[in-house]
Order: sequence, then structure tokens, then C-alpha cells
Amino acid sequence: MNQGEKLMPQNNYIIPEHITGKEIKSIRKKLKMTQKEFALFSGVSKPTIERWESEEMVTGPIVTLTEIIKRDLSIPEKFRIPEKKYKLRLYYMFENTVCTIIDIDEVTRSVSIKNYINNPQFRAFGINTEPTFEDYEEFLESRCFPRSRDKMKLELDRLGIPFYDPILIVEKTGGRMAEDSFWIKIER
Repeated sequence: MNQGEKLMPQNNYIIPEHITGKEIKSIRKKLKMTQKEFALFSGVSKPTIERWESEEMVTGPIVTLTEIIKRDLSIPEKFRIPEKKYKLRLYYMFENTVCTIIDIDEVTRSVSIKNYINNPQFRAFGINTEPTFEDYEEFLESRCFPRSRDKMKLELDRLGIPFYDPILIVEKTGGRMAEDSFWIKIER
């Protein structure tokens, strides 16, 4: 190994090797999070946060996470699940990633959404950030087999559904379509 190779860093990233417990606590306080809230966000237990905050040197993935958060304190808020606005909530998913949360009130025909993906191709309503109830109905029906499907009655019988209702179909099928990785989780 020549002299130049010895000076090359082992890591190609500017992430520090460790962080202090005081720094973790400071970041948590800046985020206005309790230890429990920060634990939920970080994917660890509250006792782990307590332990980290009392240590002189902490290593591991928390170092990278805190380094990213230090540069943009709004990041945790971007991942926060909004308070449920209406009785019905749909999670529009791509594989295991939440793309859009959709809250619906079918009685007042109201829709509220939060997108978690920047790419409109992965959002439930594309570039539309204020969908109408009609947009919601069109979206939901797009995740079902068409109303005009040949032998639709047989398919409905197979699913145990008495009539064509997109929300019932999505509840049974997850809104999964052939050859794509999008699906819908319904929460009532």
C-alpha cells in the first residue's frame, strides 16, 4: 500500500462515526418529541433512547439518521401520519411504501389526502393534490375490474359480493391489478 492509499477514507460518506447522547437529546428536543415519540420515529424502544441519551458515544444507524435530521428538521414531519379526518381511510401503497393516505367521508362526499411520494406516477391522484369525491370514485374504480367485464356476475359471486361496488371489491382484492405492485389497505 503506498502513502496515498493510507490517506484515503474507508467510508465514502461524510457521516461521523459516532454521536454523543447529548447531541441525540438536543436533536430530539429541537424536534419537540418525547423520548417515546423519538423512539417510534427511530424504530427503537424508549429504553434504547434513554440509554443513548446517557452515553458518551453512540454508534450505528442512529448516527446517520440524526445527521440527516440535523440538516433538515422537517424530515420527521414529512413521515407523520395525519390525524384521521374522516371515518374511512385508504393507504395507497407501492409494495411496502405508503404513497398516499386518503380519508373519505362518503356521506358528505369529502376527500382529504396526504402524499408521501414526490413522483406523481406513484401518487393515487397524480399531480392532483385536491381531488374531488368524483376523482376518488374514478381512482377507486380504476383499481377494480371494469363494470363492463364479461361474466362480471361470476367474478362478483367468486368474491362473495352481491353487486358491483368498488370499495367492496377493493376490500376483497386489495385493489391489486395484474402486473403492478400497487395496492390499497382500507381502515375503517
